[in-house]
Amino acid sequence: MAANANRNSANLRLYLLGSILVFWSAGICMRLVYLQIFSYGRYAHKAEREHERTEEIAPKRGIIYDRAGRELAMSVSVDSAFAIPSMIPDLGNTVSLIARITKSDPRELLARCKAARSFCWVARKADPGIADRIRSLNLRGIYFQKEPKRFYPKRDLAPQVIGYVGTDDGGLSGIEREFDDKLKGVPGSMIVQVDARNKWYASVEKQPEPGNNVVLTIDEQIQYIAERELAAAIAETHAISGTVIVENPHTGEILALANQPTFNPNVSREITPEKLKDHAVSDVYEPGSTFKLVTISAALEEHLTNPNEVFDCQMGSIVYNGMRIRDSKPHGLLTVAKVLAESSDVGSIKIAMRLGEDRFYKYIRAFGFGSPTGIELPGESRGLTKPVSRWSKVSIAAISMGQEIGISPLQLASLVSTIGNDGVAVPPRIVASTTPPQATPKLIRFQPAESHRVISSRTAAQMKAMMQDVVLEGTGKKAILEGYSSAGKTGTAQKVDPATGTYSRTKYVASFAGFAPINDPAIVVAVILDSAVGLHQGGQVSAPVFQRVAQQVLEYMHVPHDVDLPRDRQLLLARKQVKEEDLAENSPDHLGAPLELADDPAPAPAVPPVPPSVGASPGEASGVVRASLRQPEPNPPAMGDPQVSSAEPPPPAWAKGTANEVSQPTSGTIVLDVEQGGIVVPSFIGKTVRTAVETAQQSGLDLDVLGSGMGREQSPSPGTHVQTGSTVTVKFGR
Repeated sequence: MAANANRNSANLRLYLLGSILVFWSAGICMRLVYLQIFSYGRYAHKAEREHERTEEIAPKRGIIYDRAGRELAMSVSVDSAFAIPSMIPDLGNTVSLIARITKSDPRELLARCKAARSFCWVARKADPGIADRIRSLNLRGIYFQKEPKRFYPKRDLAPQVIGYVGTDDGGLSGIEREFDDKLKGVPGSMIVQVDARNKWYASVEKQPEPGNNVVLTIDEQIQYIAERELAAAIAETHAISGTVIVENPHTGEILALANQPTFNPNVSREITPEKLKDHAVSDVYEPGSTFKLVTISAALEEHLTNPNEVFDCQMGSIVYNGMRIRDSKPHGLLTVAKVLAESSDVGSIKIAMRLGEDRFYKYIRAFGFGSPTGIELPGESRGLTKPVSRWSKVSIAAISMGQEIGISPLQLASLVSTIGNDGVAVPPRIVASTTPPQATPKLIRFQPAESHRVISSRTAAQMKAMMQDVVLEGTGKKAILEGYSSAGKTGTAQKVDPATGTYSRTKYVASFAGFAPINDPAIVVAVILDSAVGLHQGGQVSAPVFQRVAQQVLEYMHVPHDVDLPRDRQLLLARKQVKEEDLAENSPDHLGAPLELADDPAPAPAVPPVPPSVGASPGEASGVVRASLRQPEPNPPAMGDPQVSSAEPPPPAWAKGTANEVSQPTSGTIVLDVEQGGIVVPSFIGKTVRTAVETAQQSGLDLDVLGSGMGREQSPSPGTHVQTGSTVTVKFGR
């Protein structure tokens, strides 16, 4: 019995042990099934996170060119330092050393490295000096990767136009921001792996795709001229800011857009909100006397007056609805042309009263005020206009002389361009085209925006003649050019003091906008200076800037002279001499309240697009014309034409549909040569030495003569574009 009991007890223990082994094995199997099947993805992802990481590779950003194919913004390869935290024995000390070099926060950098054990950027797109210092430390676990970094080779040239990018290469202002989607490209990816021995391996999974290039309409040389002269004016007048715009009135191309103050986008510490502001498109100011161009051209277009009609300016004083307004100096009887030349506020008010509120407002909107121009730059202002229903009893008088309305400098340039372009408005544009990556823009096609007629050719011709009188006999005498005729209008407006909400007696916005030559304008130049100290009238401080910019740009563009140069240059200088008080124009009085934010303006009057000209040449019929070609303007009508009766005035030009034909090439495709601004080398082959020398002198070139007889060989070859004064070597033989 005892033996059986012992045997049963042993069997029981064996069964119990077997059961335990079976359950233990089953548990292990179930755990393995759970880990290998049900939790495989989670643990595989966790292991991958510990030992493998996918990092984005920044693509090479597209290049921004000027109209001649010169790089204004490009990307260069630089070193970026990254860390593999798991390979660094003393992470805290390593991070502290790097932070001291990069001048970053060591605590923030250490937190980033601890959060990502396999990969962490420690010096992204570092300057060469910083990268070399980090590399010289020979720190374990610190490695380098080439990345593209934005570089602006012209430094502080047109920074508000071009803009700048952040560390991640995202556009933050200017063209960089507006065309970010086209410039930035498609990023690639890189896999970084760390094995059990803490060795790392990197492989590119997807190559980045570079972004598209953007070609601007601005010319680097013209931009430099505008910025240099604007900087000189700011230094001389101590103005707080300023802007200069150079535009082609026929196509709307912006050739230069300069702003002060400025900055170097390569140096991030220089970038401040004040310097980033593009005053040309975002500033809104009361235009002052430059707005008289709208008042007078509207009255001429409606046949309510003519340039020779005489107005009694009442010795420079008028009472309108119980409010007195005075000119800067007493004027008696003035013709309409003299009202503009002398910038008489009294005369402008009388012309506006004859025009009436509704017709006046239609022309304000037809000229584009109260609407954005559509230029390809961020932050453009539409200006401030009030519908007629919100005008006060004195609004028509105030607006006629440039008060109670807000415009941008770009809108002022567009106004003058419309007059210079025979009454046809072409919206301004600053982007010529976009091109695919890795392609040099040798030839691009610029398509001007849809144009519309605002005033007739007759009215535009009358306005041109009167604006010339402003320069020759009025407040714009300091805008006289050498060898070129010029026309324009001065303006001086008081600023609103933000502290009191009233007009300041010491702060003014001085402006001058004009074009040259008169009969076929090649350029429009608008100059605005904000809060000049001392002399502050537009004719005193802005007109001289126009003169310097326009003179240099016209010579650079090789525009033929249309005015004979005086033999004695002193005669020309004497014409420019004028007493500063004779250039005063702004009234000491103001009608109505300071400029206020207006409600959404009523939609602008519908204006039909300009039809193609009749009898166009085959090249024009196909819609392709040379950008350098300018068609002659028809002879302007006589200034003394009899005044048309106002009983049944003909409709304005912008309401006549297709009745007014335009000959300017404003709606075709414009071909922009990359060598804009150079001299085309003529052919000297087959010419005698004497003829060759005369041809070279006429072209502005120096001739290096080898031999005698007839021209056989030359260098550079005919048709090459070279700078003024370049030497051409010609080999002569018999």
